[in-house]
Amino acid sequence: MQLEIRPNVSSRTAPDIDPLLSLSGITKTFPGVRALSDVSLKLFPGKVTALVGENGAGKSTVVKVLTGIYQPDEGDIRIGGQPVRFPTPQSAENAGVTAIHQETVLFDELSVAENIFLGHAPRSKFGLIDKKAMVARAREILSGIGAKIDPGATLKDLGTANKHLVAIARALSIDAGVVIMDEPTAALSQKEIEELYELVENLKRQNKAIMFISHKFDEIFRIADFYTVYRDGQMIGEGAIEDVNEPELVKMMVGRDVSQIYPDRDHNIGDEVLAVEGYEHPTEFANIGFTLRRGEILGFYGLVGAGRSEFMQALFGITRPSGGSVAIDGASITIRSPAEAVASGIVYVPEDRGKQGAIGTLPIFQNVTLPSLARTSRNGFLKLAEEFKLAREYTERLNLRAASLDIDVNNLSGGNQQKVVIAKWLATQPKVIILDEPTKGIDVGSKAAVHEFMAELAAQGLAVIMVSSEIPEIIGMSDRVIVMREGRIEAELDRKDITPETLVTHAAGISEAVQ
Repeated sequence: MQLEIRPNVSSRTAPDIDPLLSLSGITKTFPGVRALSDVSLKLFPGKVTALVGENGAGKSTVVKVLTGIYQPDEGDIRIGGQPVRFPTPQSAENAGVTAIHQETVLFDELSVAENIFLGHAPRSKFGLIDKKAMVARAREILSGIGAKIDPGATLKDLGTANKHLVAIARALSIDAGVVIMDEPTAALSQKEIEELYELVENLKRQNKAIMFISHKFDEIFRIADFYTVYRDGQMIGEGAIEDVNEPELVKMMVGRDVSQIYPDRDHNIGDEVLAVEGYEHPTEFANIGFTLRRGEILGFYGLVGAGRSEFMQALFGITRPSGGSVAIDGASITIRSPAEAVASGIVYVPEDRGKQGAIGTLPIFQNVTLPSLARTSRNGFLKLAEEFKLAREYTERLNLRAASLDIDVNNLSGGNQQKVVIAKWLATQPKVIILDEPTKGIDVGSKAAVHEFMAELAAQGLAVIMVSSEIPEIIGMSDRVIVMREGRIEAELDRKDITPETLVTHAAGISEAVQ
């Protein structure tokens, strides 16, 4: 169907223009859970509406309703004032609704151009895929978003940030009037984020109606014209972004004031538990060495490409280092696999929880107990009651939001999936836990819960390594910080020396500190 695109207006207090897309009375129920209850939403042409809410608020569900993945039980969807239904994702695309998802869904073995046009490739007069036209159009779209990517390159050969740009290009390959951006900056560098902002402004000039989902308030207040807040599956408030401030948004999101995100800690640092010397990898990192003590939170900071995650994966046995040594409690160990790392007391909560952290088609309790089967079995037989007991202990400590531990992890919000992964490894009773971007893609309330729990773990004597790209998180949680740049340690900072200026100066390789 053709979308009616109405003229853009400059007023930020809109409602003198009609919405291009509107939802009203949308309700969606799953077994044991009401994900959406009588919610509404308006998206205006040439404007950005930020959809704000904690994990589990219903944001992901409403995106799936708008893209034809879920069918609402009740309610009305209108485009250009006309009622529409999206029984399939293809029907949503045909109506001009496209989405850039938080977790990119692409195919590693296909080319960039094939990923961009999968399902809607240009065809010749004989009905065959016109590869030449497809590559040319892909190059045009990539150029339009400032992505210097070869359309003929195989996707698996690209880095995470470039894969994300391919996902953006795929969404834009559909001539859509409504563009949904779900955490679009999660895997991008600062430069790429700035380019995305320019892309959004360009889309606004084209009168696209944009829904922007982000947990980063600086992005929301920079890019959005309007806001809509969901909480526990209900619509709490909406309005012009210029008429609200950050504390008011937070209070609407969580139903309470969140005045202190980072918990007070006693910083009782114990004996050395982990020592790494001269860790090397042929292409990713070189000469990594440091120590870690019980009760300490050691932050790792760096820009995209610094090699932090690559080092952590080697330390956990996912990849093999070419040199170096590791000691736990003074005893040298060899880590050739994740199983050996876990047996030595080292566990790793990955950044990419979807692919590396959890098995989405298994229920919560089985994910949590998977590395701890020796504790939940007798004579080779699993004891279901023991599995539930162990899973309940650790998910309750993390305040996991789920109707039942029988629910598949795929049905949880991103923040709750992260909690499942953390619970899984904590159940192994480790000595060292590596948290790689532990609050990536989760809301302010869940972030506070994760930070509190990190502080609790440290207080109990667990040694914590926290990889984070968020400067406030690094400053608020770390006892020490190691700054990496281009695969090497650039600086090691004590708590009193950790400032935004020193972190960025070292991460960027600037020779003189910013005063």
